Amino acid sequence: MENSPENMSSSDIRLVLIGGRWSGKSSSANTILRKERFDCGQVRTAQAEVRHEVVEGRKLIVVDAPGWGSHLRLTEIPEGDKQRFKLNASKCPPGPSVFLLVVPVDSSFSAEQRTAMELHMKLLGERVWRFTMVLFTCGDYLVKKTIEQHIESEGAALMWLIEKCGNRYHVFNNKDKSDSSQVSELLQKIDQMVANNDGRYYKVDEQTLTIITKKQQEVAERAKERQRKAEEQRRAAMTLITEDMNPFPELRLILLGCRSVGKTSVGNTIFGFKDQEEGKRTAHSVVRQGFVDQTKVTLVDTPGWWKGFPALDTPEAIKEEMMSGLFLCPPGPHLFLLVIDADASFNVKHLDAVTTHVELLGDDLWEHVMIVFTRGDWLGTHTIEEYIEGEGEALRSLVERCGNRYHVLNNKNWKDGAQVAELLEKISGTVARNGGKCFVPDEQLLSAIEEKQRRVQQGALLRQSQVQEMRRSLRGWRESSRCSVEIDKEIAEGLTMNPPGVHTVLLVIPLDLTFREVHRVALEEHMNLFDPIIWKHTIVLFTHGDRLADRSIEEHIEQEGLPLRWLVDKCENKYHVVNNLQKSDASQVSELFDKIEEMAAANGNRLFCPDIHSVHLKISEKLNRKQLKDVLKKKLEKEYRRRELELMTGFRDTLVQLQEEIRQSGATVGDTTKSLVKSSGFKKKNRKEKNVDTKISQEIEEMEKKIKTCNTFLQGSMEALFPDLKGDSPAPSIAESRTDQMRSTRHFNKVLDWLSHLQINTGVDNQFTLNFSEATSGYKSAFPPDFGQESVQGEW
Repeated sequence: MENSPENMSSSDIRLVLIGGRWSGKSSSANTILRKERFDCGQVRTAQAEVRHEVVEGRKLIVVDAPGWGSHLRLTEIPEGDKQRFKLNASKCPPGPSVFLLVVPVDSSFSAEQRTAMELHMKLLGERVWRFTMVLFTCGDYLVKKTIEQHIESEGAALMWLIEKCGNRYHVFNNKDKSDSSQVSELLQKIDQMVANNDGRYYKVDEQTLTIITKKQQEVAERAKERQRKAEEQRRAAMTLITEDMNPFPELRLILLGCRSVGKTSVGNTIFGFKDQEEGKRTAHSVVRQGFVDQTKVTLVDTPGWWKGFPALDTPEAIKEEMMSGLFLCPPGPHLFLLVIDADASFNVKHLDAVTTHVELLGDDLWEHVMIVFTRGDWLGTHTIEEYIEGEGEALRSLVERCGNRYHVLNNKNWKDGAQVAELLEKISGTVARNGGKCFVPDEQLLSAIEEKQRRVQQGALLRQSQVQEMRRSLRGWRESSRCSVEIDKEIAEGLTMNPPGVHTVLLVIPLDLTFREVHRVALEEHMNLFDPIIWKHTIVLFTHGDRLADRSIEEHIEQEGLPLRWLVDKCENKYHVVNNLQKSDASQVSELFDKIEEMAAANGNRLFCPDIHSVHLKISEKLNRKQLKDVLKKKLEKEYRRRELELMTGFRDTLVQLQEEIRQSGATVGDTTKSLVKSSGFKKKNRKEKNVDTKISQEIEEMEKKIKTCNTFLQGSMEALFPDLKGDSPAPSIAESRTDQMRSTRHFNKVLDWLSHLQINTGVDNQFTLNFSEATSGYKSAFPPDFGQESVQGEW
């Protein structure tokens, strides 16, 4: 919404500084005001702050807004932060004259940063750009280079930003605050910008303001109620602590959580010191012990999972390390501390990831779980209850599953003993409520893990020796090929081809996610489009090598299971690991090229060049097989729904008959009626006595809805059963003859016709069976007699 100034002096300038975290917003605000009015440095701006000052005869109203994380997508930003970002403009009524979008020049402005910035600006609407100017900070890093040279050298992302802002920008050197000219020049540019906008200013849409304000009020009310209940629960738990429990002689705790949420920092905060290893990934479950006041604390730190990914996608090694942590604090932990970062969103995917990983450790352990929120300093003046209530149902349901047990820590203030004392008090109350009992893990689980690790070690050593032997045998190949004139000629001839082909196919597999059977099948389907010789030219390139920690790649391969072992075996044990975080380590690249040269030598330095015509044919065949499968699947589903309709209709008729008998007899709930109801499959929803007639009517109504839905599906299923397949297949090669194309289409249509007449019956156990020819157990004899033999030889 654009507005004209109302009774505002032309000297009034209202500024809102926005941008990424640690970009220099607060420092720039101080430079503009020529006074240290905002805290800056290591202190994060947690909520919007407003300062007033007169500078060069102008009344300045400056708003310093919290920054966003450049690595976070908008969906990863907490709901409360997004709402407050929209309201930043309302902090300087009637609205800001200019948004100063702060960008530091001492770091690259990447495409990722552009995306984060663009998504945040969309929250303010497209109109915000006409009121926005880029303010570059860290101008001293330019040295002799002009800001224009910097913009051009940075590339497309930064140039896009400058264009969006109408080529409006300015540079600050916040280290040289004595240079008043840089502020004077900025104010002149702002004056010109305001004039170009005819004195208009940006204002938050009234409807948006009303909606957000109402939501914030509702969240605040629910937060107070949750806080009240948590405090009552805490006091009640404290009454259960007996004299021999005060203080607890020992507490055994296990840290759980996804990666980079601050689990290790929580341990450091509990023990009251800052570990030099903080920030380094936890690859193994490790145990630490120490005293907190008079309580001996045993704390197990476990590896984290990828945020938002369920346990199904987590490598076996990580899951086994998590489970192994159960046995590092015998006889078992008193409590699991589930760590969640309070500066990021928490949605349904995060909930699924948490629950699937926690429940790997055993059943019925939620009564032993407490949530510990980290990065409490990012909450600012807002309470943790406001964060819980504001994030939505996913986080609220998790907190409820943990019995409303939670605590928030500021890990940066690790010397603050009060927050740790309060945490231990809550832990003690929870343990007292559980009768002092700990969670005892199943010993068979440990035996199974140890047995699997033993097999993994054996398999890894065997694979390692096979690789070493293969490389030794190939090294003679490579040396002899270097002096072969004939092979040099072959390479020269290959370079004249179009395309010449490749020596190596690098099949990239990340080590931070598990390689499942579904991935193996998809990969095999893609590779089957090419000549099988492609496997001779293929090397598996494992990325994220840092995830291995001190494990060998062979241990990882053996531990992951059959799909990954199949892939490595298919590539004849040709694989390599790179750690992309160590780009300066040239040895990992040189070793990769050594392996490539060895493989190329073994292949006679021949290039792999796919036959494009053959690939197109295989793609067409693959698509045809998929369509045949889809048709068969839909026919089976149609028959299943038909059978389901019969059962529901029969059940409804039984209920109607039962209801009629009850109405005629005038009976209510009695033993005979209960027996009839039970035999009809009716389920009671509660133990209260209700009129059977009413309940049966409700059940009949539900059956009618289901029958209607099923009928709707069956009426529309025949239209979807045989879709229009024109244009679905890839364009045939020019080299493919018209006769071949027509034959392929004719056979394909005959298969569809055959499927349309395929009978599907139900056996004695209500299991679906296909009515193939009785003379044979295969598909072959059930095809039309004139169906071409060659068309049924493909694999389904």
